[in-house]
Amino acid sequence: MKKILQKEKPPVSADLDEKDLAILRLLQQNARITVREISDAIHLSTTPVHERIKRMEESGVIRQYATLLDHAKVKKGLMVICYVSLKQHNKTAGARFIKSIREMNEVIECYNISGDFDFMLKVVTENMEDYYNFHVNKLSEAENIGNVQSVFVMGIIKQTHQLVH
Repeated sequence: MKKILQKEKPPVSADLDEKDLAILRLLQQNARITVREISDAIHLSTTPVHERIKRMEESGVIRQYATLLDHAKVKKGLMVICYVSLKQHNKTAGARFIKSIREMNEVIECYNISGDFDFMLKVVTENMEDYYNFHVNKLSEAENIGNVQSVFVMGIIKQTHQLVH
């Protein structure tokens, strides 16, 4: 099933030194931190800090800056992990499924996985009724759906976006 993903360029390992990693740690903790604050924290002047950040942005190490929201406070308090298997496992069918998933706002993450299912989706909705409507009217209507298993998240124990520690 891995072959059906629409892949981007293969990742190139970046040569990151300790200063780069320190910058990344600070940006992961607070994407709004200023270059001056980073400079002070890692004991490097602002120009090299700015150049390092720019280099990491251009090389794709830093893909984007994001604002993390509290799901419940924006009326997306129900989180569901959906495991999806497809009926057909060919490139065209997989590409159509991926295209349809990308258009579903309720799906905030989608992974191509191994095992009994082909995809794992992270879905957020306001409540069970909204999830039911999403499942019946959107997900189940996607072409080539074989099986869907929904697992309801009862609590979040750990959730982080930090890759560099």
